[in-house]
Amino acid sequence: MSKGQSSGGLMSSAGLVRYFDSEDRNAPRIDPRTVVAFGVLFGVLIIVLNAL
Repeated sequence: MSKGQSSGGLMSSAGLVRYFDSEDRNAPRIDPRTVVAFGVLFGVLIIVLNAL
């Protein structure tokens, strides 16, 4: 590897690790099952509306 190039591995991902490790206490919590249920219901609604 040349002197002017860096591998960009760990150092470039350090900001993302800090971003995903910090959890905001005021952020709303949504259960993943709720998100999936809304997705399924939305999909069924689209299918029903297309059938009309």
